[in-house]
Amino acid sequence: MAKINLLPWRADRRKRRQQQFQGMLAGAAIGAVVIVFGIVTYFGQRIEDQNGRNAYLEQQITEVNAQIAEIDALDAKKRSLLARKEVIERLQANRSQMVHLFDQLVRTIPEGVRLTSIKQEGQVLTLDGQAQSSARVSAYMRNLDASGWLRRSDLQIIEQRGNDRGLPFAFSLKVNLVNPNAPADPNAPADAAAQGGA
Repeated sequence: MAKINLLPWRADRRKRRQQQFQGMLAGAAIGAVVIVFGIVTYFGQRIEDQNGRNAYLEQQITEVNAQIAEIDALDAKKRSLLARKEVIERLQANRSQMVHLFDQLVRTIPEGVRLTSIKQEGQVLTLDGQAQSSARVSAYMRNLDASGWLRRSDLQIIEQRGNDRGLPFAFSLKVNLVNPNAPADPNAPADAAAQGGA
């Protein structure tokens, strides 16, 4: 029987398998490098896109902040103009109040009463004077309350002094100024408006 030597065939097969294995290793390494490169490129692109979106948002936020500052400035200007308008309207409503006030003071003062001083603090008048009797002061207070421009007279003091025998009583009273021509306050209670119109 002839002897066949299989060693070179096996060595050759082993060598081919080794070459295939090395080729597969090289292919796997190249594939891994390609995959890693693709992943890095993909995420780098995503990061770049996100940075672009962030920059756009920051630009929009800056523009919105500028618009908010402009709106705040316009609101402040609007409040200032409304305050001026309110002052002008109040002055317009009270323009003739002093004329009417002095007219009402002359019309309401009864005989036997003389005013010595008039002080105004806001909408409150303090009237100091002399009278023949306390009944004359009471009549004066009734006349003031019946006036359309003066309301809620309040006697502070009345005393008899011997300086003037014709007008022996000195008095001081407070009375509130009311402008019947002023626009009605929508927030005022209905009963107060009714009292003002009475």
